[in-house]
Amino acid sequence: MSERQPEPSQVGEWRLAPLTFAVLLLTVSTGMASGAWNTPPVPAGPNRPVELPAPPAPKGTPAPVIPEDLLKPGASLTLAQVVDIALQNNPETRTSYLLALSAAAQLGSKRAPYYPSVGVSASGTRTNQPQDATVTETQDIYAGAVGLAYLLLDMGGRSANVDDARFGLLAADWTHNATIQNVILAVETTYVQYVNAKAQIEAAQSTVKSAEAALEAATVRHDAGVGTIADVLQAKTALSQAQLSLQTFQGQVLVLRGELATAMGLPADTPYDVGVLPAEVPLDRGTEAADKLIATARLRRPDLAAARALTEKAEAHVRSVRSDGLPTLSLFADANRTYLSPAIPFDARNNWSASLLLTFPLFTGFANSYDIKKAKADAAVARSQADTLEQQVILEVWTSYYFLQTATQLVKTSRDLLASAEQSERVALGRYKEGVGTIIDLLTAQSALATARSQDILARSGWFIALAQLARDTGTTAPLDQPITVLKESRTQ
Repeated sequence: MSERQPEPSQVGEWRLAPLTFAVLLLTVSTGMASGAWNTPPVPAGPNRPVELPAPPAPKGTPAPVIPEDLLKPGASLTLAQVVDIALQNNPETRTSYLLALSAAAQLGSKRAPYYPSVGVSASGTRTNQPQDATVTETQDIYAGAVGLAYLLLDMGGRSANVDDARFGLLAADWTHNATIQNVILAVETTYVQYVNAKAQIEAAQSTVKSAEAALEAATVRHDAGVGTIADVLQAKTALSQAQLSLQTFQGQVLVLRGELATAMGLPADTPYDVGVLPAEVPLDRGTEAADKLIATARLRRPDLAAARALTEKAEAHVRSVRSDGLPTLSLFADANRTYLSPAIPFDARNNWSASLLLTFPLFTGFANSYDIKKAKADAAVARSQADTLEQQVILEVWTSYYFLQTATQLVKTSRDLLASAEQSERVALGRYKEGVGTIIDLLTAQSALATARSQDILARSGWFIALAQLARDTGTTAPLDQPITVLKESRTQ
């Protein structure tokens, strides 16, 4: 088909300038929309802060999960409920979960070379060929094509890449489990500290009552003329000290309540309450021999399993790098149909081709040799790190085991101390009321009783924390209301 067209020089004059202006306008508008021309402020001096706008709110942050039962007046959360809420809301567990999803997608990507790659394309071209000064011949060419590429043989490269990604996913999974265990331990520790502070309040209230009883006895003796004003003043001082201690523990409870709410991923001012520190401690639990607990940790510690998976990942990477220097055999095929307008001499043409390509890198500047050496060194580093972590795990189990043994003895001793201090305080109060004892003896006995109460509470809470630490160090973390069951189950597997 022929038609009269403007001279080529006219085409450039009429079309080139508007096209250039449109491209320039699009580029500038895109840059302005993306903030390329927005210059942030700079400090006015080394001693002057920069005035910046408020940072944007985080995007995609899920709202904390707050069970309805938690908000009911008088509701009390168990430790298992606290742990469950924390695992749902804690950003660390969410991060490790997303990393595991990313590793799973990476594994799927590394399996792609086992399948053929197929692509389609389409094109359209218009050409103008001047025949003389006034006549131009126009021709349109339309084409559609299908191409196929398939890696037939690569001497183990695909398999090594898949193993690399598979062990990466296993490491991410084990790391996620380790994150969960660390979060559980942190929540359990904060929980025990909270109930410990609540128990300390009760003990401090008992101490205040004892101090009030001592003050009353001193006042009665003074009013009866058998006691001195010094006794009354000393009793008042002891009462003030007991009240001060009570107020201190009350402040600690509020702080720890906020810390526990934060550990659960909730606002610090969330209204909730938890139970109390158990009065009886199951001291017969967690008494398995240290060597058996160490064996359990070697099998079940998720961070150690993650380190071993990373070692396997590094060794798979060695095979992958080695395959880069080996030959590959690939199949390529494509087919296309081309339409011409006007047709010369046919209106369509069919084309196809198929080929086998054997590639063998003969010399790459020693790059592959050095890559293999690096991969082997990285694998050796991963093995060394796993061995170091295993030694650390053994030390942690050994330490937490004997911490638990010590905590068990402290509970027993603190019980004896509390019983003795209670009896001594009763005797001292009776002796003082009868006039055969001094106020110093009474206040000393009451001080010893207050210390014994506090130490008994600390010993019980310390035992629960030591048990939680031992469970985590052996890789069998569970809420403190059921840790030993998990430990026994793990030892039978």
